[in-house]
Amino acid sequence: MTILRQPTRAGVRDAAEKVARILPPTPLFVKEIKGIEVAFKAESLQPVGAFKIRGAWHRLTALDEETRARGVVAFSSGNHAQGVAWAARRLGMAATIVMPADAPAAKLAGTLALGAEVVRYDRATESRERIAAQLAEARGATLVPSFDDPWIIEGQGSAGVEAAAQMHAAGLGAPARVVVPCGGGGLAAGIALALPDAAITVVEPEGWDDMRRSLEASWIEPVGPNPPPTACDSLQTQRVSPLTFDVLSRRDATGVAVSEREVRAGQRWAAEHLHLVVEPGGAVALAALLAGKVEPQPRTLVILSGGNVDMEAYARAIGVEAAARAGEMA
Repeated sequence: MTILRQPTRAGVRDAAEKVARILPPTPLFVKEIKGIEVAFKAESLQPVGAFKIRGAWHRLTALDEETRARGVVAFSSGNHAQGVAWAARRLGMAATIVMPADAPAAKLAGTLALGAEVVRYDRATESRERIAAQLAEARGATLVPSFDDPWIIEGQGSAGVEAAAQMHAAGLGAPARVVVPCGGGGLAAGIALALPDAAITVVEPEGWDDMRRSLEASWIEPVGPNPPPTACDSLQTQRVSPLTFDVLSRRDATGVAVSEREVRAGQRWAAEHLHLVVEPGGAVALAALLAGKVEPQPRTLVILSGGNVDMEAYARAIGVEAAARAGEMA
């Protein structure tokens, strides 16, 4: 795909205005961690259960009528899928989504319910990018990547614009540090553009922390061979894009990785203290604070990026964490 422009802060502001016209702000919760007030942006409460609706709306509304008539093709394990499907249905467009065969059932069901066509693929042996590109070319449709697109990045950054206004209204001041889940880096890059004075820390699952390693190396490092299994299906990106890496690199962003146990602890904490259901990938930033991998400081903003869970898997995760805590206390 040829990128004709770079994502900009002005584009983020435009996206924030677009989003504000159709969606209310997601809630901002404030809770103490280690005696420090921390702000939590609940993107898990979006209509599609994740922040992806922001980038999808900004991207699809940038298409002219003739282009919209040919539809869109996207690839996603579920959150971007639902964001694109939601935006396409609202705009009267056809949407085809390439989803892995092992995508969570809740995300698949949500995508289908929004009227999208779903094409399944094997995550281990097939390339979703290749399948989507072939479909888009055959149908004359527009390919809408999940993060490697300037409009998508700008749209995700609208969450930062929104959160900054909410923190100001709550008397917390401007965000000084933002801790954000990272797959391909679209959300983190967008927030970095939206909040140029805030330090950015990206959080990924252990073994899938290619953005962290890329930022440390100053060049893009892909995920290595045979990465470990992770419950964070939304963060299983094999390689970040130059667009997202360049934005984060210029901002001197840092990264940390969290374990599966730490992710479960984050999910449980969100349920207990914020009364929120947060999916594994959406809980990694919170998990990093609870594990001490990022120290809370005044004016810290944590993004809870998604809440689309299979309830049986969620119940098992919460139960496993509860049992582990009980064993430690015994």
